[in-house]
Amino acid sequence: MNTVLPFRCRLLFVLVAFLALAPAASAGEDAERIAIAATVDQYIEGGRKGSGEVMRQAFHHGANIYSASGGGPIQLLFDLVDSKPPAGEIPYSVAGVDVAENIATARVEIDNWAGTKYTDMFTLLKTDEGWKIVSKVSYKH
Repeated sequence: MNTVLPFRCRLLFVLVAFLALAPAASAGEDAERIAIAATVDQYIEGGRKGSGEVMRQAFHHGANIYSASGGGPIQLLFDLVDSKPPAGEIPYSVAGVDVAENIATARVEIDNWAGTKYTDMFTLLKTDEGWKIVSKVSYKH
């Protein structure tokens, strides 16, 4: 009798073992992740509407933006958004969130912002006003 498990069975076993050992997120952590996703959605909404003012609500007043083409204060992004027509529908997903008390990171995959695919990495800070993006690093695919 062959005692070697087929690949699919071994893979399933590894996945079940991993999930059993992985720490479960608490209700508080889930609430923080939902709040962070809402902040990201506020950023996207600014692009949908072509409004730097709408987008500004997602950012800390001292936030910065960086990409391979340069960087600076977040106002550069708001000005760019205001100078363009509304993007309309922007398909995106929050690919990952990591929370440590009142700081977090979020990776966002934007499939089509006015015809371009982006990967954004955000650093966030929980303030009295909620989660705010303090830095944005962007990769244009």
